[in-house]
Amino acid sequence: QLRLVESGGGSVQAGGSLRLSCAFPTTILSTFTSMDMAWYRQAPGKDREMVALISSGRDPNYADSVKGRFTISKDNRKRTMYLQMDSLKPEDTAVYYCYRNYHGQTNWGQGTQVTVSS
Repeated sequence: QLRLVESGGGSVQAGGSLRLSCAFPTTILSTFTSMDMAWYRQAPGKDREMVALISSGRDPNYADSVKGRFTISKDNRKRTMYLQMDSLKPEDTAVYYCYRNYHGQTNWGQGTQVTVSS
């Protein structure tokens, strides 16, 4: 059974940093390395939006609002994806979700709250 385990959310002041993690403990290595993975976020009253995407063999893709501040990465050995968030702004406040797509099979994490105060 597929599991996505998110962690790392919390509260921070503007200008601070947080790192989100999304682990895939039940996914075998060959599947993990070929998955498309992403971070999305949803703020109150707004639609869910893609923040960052990482695909095998391609450069990461970022929303314009986070370019230069956020970095998506993955550790194949740990079967874990990360989102390093620096220079956080109050407008980054949202629930952040990890997402994966494997040959059309899509799954979402449970979401983790990130709150940035001014």
